[in-house]
Amino acid sequence: MIEVESVDVSLGDTEILRDVSLRVPAGEFVGLVGPNGAGKTTLLRTVNGAIDPDAGRVLVDGDRMSDLSSRAGSRRVATVPQDTGTRFAFSVEDVVAMGRTPHRSRFGSDDGGDAVERALERTSTASFRDRRISTLSGGERQRVFVARAIAQEAPALVLDEPTASLDVNHATRTLSLVCELVADGRAVLGAIHDLEAAARFCDRLVMLADGEVVASGAPADVLTADALATSFDMESVVTRNPVTGAPTVTPLSDTGDERRSVHVLGGGRVGAAVVARLHAAGFGVTAGPVPEGDELLGVSERLDVPTETVPPMSALDGSTLAAAGERIDEADVTVLADLTLTPDGGLLDLAAEAGQTVVVEERPLDERDRAGTDQRRRYERLRERVTTSGLDDVAATVRSVGADAGRHVSRRGI
Repeated sequence: MIEVESVDVSLGDTEILRDVSLRVPAGEFVGLVGPNGAGKTTLLRTVNGAIDPDAGRVLVDGDRMSDLSSRAGSRRVATVPQDTGTRFAFSVEDVVAMGRTPHRSRFGSDDGGDAVERALERTSTASFRDRRISTLSGGERQRVFVARAIAQEAPALVLDEPTASLDVNHATRTLSLVCELVADGRAVLGAIHDLEAAARFCDRLVMLADGEVVASGAPADVLTADALATSFDMESVVTRNPVTGAPTVTPLSDTGDERRSVHVLGGGRVGAAVVARLHAAGFGVTAGPVPEGDELLGVSERLDVPTETVPPMSALDGSTLAAAGERIDEADVTVLADLTLTPDGGLLDLAAEAGQTVVVEERPLDERDRAGTDQRRRYERLRERVTTSGLDDVAATVRSVGADAGRHVSRRGI
């Protein structure tokens, strides 16, 4: 449906796009990701015909956009702009009805039927159809412009940061609606700043940097730590969201309180995320023991986090326990990250030796209990006496607990 072939675009003396090629077939949602200034908006404006490329060509449904009239091009491509400001106080219904302009004859007739009504209902904007667009919030205006694009009934749709003004709930609803339009057969190309949302909702991603395509493919293949480092100039850790299965990007920084050290007990996705977030906050982090092949190891190896390992499906031996115990003794805070209870009780023994302790739990204990009643009771007694935290707040919680020099956690009876 959308074909961009070796496109170059310069604005004045500045080269914006260089040899950009991509394809968006009908029934696919392709997300454009990349840093500010990468050329995403310019590429979208080239696709919808607002800019003629200096070289290369853009085809939509087989026709070259530069050969089509403005009206004909608007029947091929509908646009949701990033800037939803308006100069005049049109009503919401009038703004949505503007999407029908390419379909009206010179006598003003339009055979689109109730396309405007369907678009209002589909975007949940019918309830304020009579309000002036200037009285709406930024998020409400964004939904109105999505409704206008739907009313346009073009087979291709380009979106420039469609969720930039929306809260999390409306952003999810908007992208879910876009996915419905894709399921109806539209081809959608959208610039999306939220990498996790792009990974979750898009079929494929195209990463731009300095006006060039640097990566293209499935979200998991594009959102890699190496590609993000090259394009965004940032260190990051990429893990998998356990609910959606999509990649989750955790940016890292060199700032924080490096005087405090933290040891992480536990592994898997939660352990990996805890290590990444604490490292990003500037803590000195150690981890383990974890079995070889654990998800945490991929993160700790990239960040040079010292980690004790054991062979898969094996009990903890004395030397491993001793090494991990030394790291715990040296740490200011120990974090139990979705700790799994094992029959040998080795991890609980290590937890019992920790001083300041924070528990982070994402999975129910029943899913992590491989030991039985006695070990479960030990863990529950420990959990009652330490600080608990959500994954998103773990760095702030560790900082708060570590700063409380007078706090003492009794380990008697654990």
